[in-house]
Amino acid sequence: MFRRNSCVPGSMGQSAQTASTVLSVLTVLTVRTRPFTLRSRLADIFTAMKNCKVLRGSLVVALLAGWTGLSSAQTFESIGVRAQGMGAFVAVADDATASWWNPAGLATGQYLSTVTERGRMTEPANPTTDAPALRTASSTFAIAFPAMGLSYYRLRISAMSSLASTGTDGPTRQDQRTAGTSVHSLAIAQFGATIGQSIGDHLVIGSTLKLLRAGAVSGESTEASPLDVADELNVPRHTRADLDVGAMATAGHVRLGVTLKNLTEPTFETGGSDRATLSRQVRAGIALLSVRNGVRKGLIVAADADLTTTSTAVGDVQHVSAGFERWLAGGRFGFRAGASANTVGERRPAGSAGLSVALTRALSVNASRTVGRDESVTGWSAGVNVAY
Repeated sequence: MFRRNSCVPGSMGQSAQTASTVLSVLTVLTVRTRPFTLRSRLADIFTAMKNCKVLRGSLVVALLAGWTGLSSAQTFESIGVRAQGMGAFVAVADDATASWWNPAGLATGQYLSTVTERGRMTEPANPTTDAPALRTASSTFAIAFPAMGLSYYRLRISAMSSLASTGTDGPTRQDQRTAGTSVHSLAIAQFGATIGQSIGDHLVIGSTLKLLRAGAVSGESTEASPLDVADELNVPRHTRADLDVGAMATAGHVRLGVTLKNLTEPTFETGGSDRATLSRQVRAGIALLSVRNGVRKGLIVAADADLTTTSTAVGDVQHVSAGFERWLAGGRFGFRAGASANTVGERRPAGSAGLSVALTRALSVNASRTVGRDESVTGWSAGVNVAY
């Protein structure tokens, strides 16, 4: 069980050494994989789109014909309004989204925290039927106590690509017939139960046991808004169990955190040649807090680094990030900002900002926006938080 005194200050050297040991063990467990899958094919499409704006039909057909699998790789940044605004949250994780970012973080939060959030990203912002596009939508409900947390996360990732028009060449060619738009959709629903154990006064180990319902489906559309059609596709789903593991060490005003997600790398068959695999991910972070064990108080400065590479629809990513959160007026107003960069291939930076307004002592509303060249993190999110 979590103990409320798990974050009592103590020896900096001892805590740092313990955290370093945990980090080393989790890193050894990590297997870096970058499978050649449907999502990597989507990355090829987006790279080509950046270079030539509009893809020729023959290129799209060739890419579609080569899709043999689907590796779903939702990143850390997919969930959490406060986390998205800061960019770094593994060593902070003091609200109910700790079940996603770092299960050990539940011990650092308030006695009761509930979060309801929604996020959305569309790339490009105004998609047309003659070019590829991607949309990611997320929904969150989580409730947490110092000893246990329950959570539900839902992700829907939809993509579209224009198909080649058909017809005959030469003087007698008839009007071309448009074959339509190829649409694809991946759906993930995650139910989680988070528990943990204090080890001494400075270290907490936590885990989230996950029940996953996920699957993928492809089709064609002749509608004016193919992404909407993809969002409405009936996705066949399969059930798997998985585990996330996290650790957080505290010494005075310093916290060190590390999280291992998707320990078993669950794979979901989709009834065809496609499959969805949740790749193993590891991220480490550090945070400096002006107010020890404070929620809605003072200043927090944090930095994160991915220790693994993750395949996404817009290419492989391995992020480094840093940000801050500042609370004013006795915790009535909070603002945050951050910056991140993808260290794989071309450096693609992104910047984020967020705002929180406390409507009552317990109820606050939160919003964040991320912009930049890294399409894997750009988008907006908003939510409501209740904490006591």
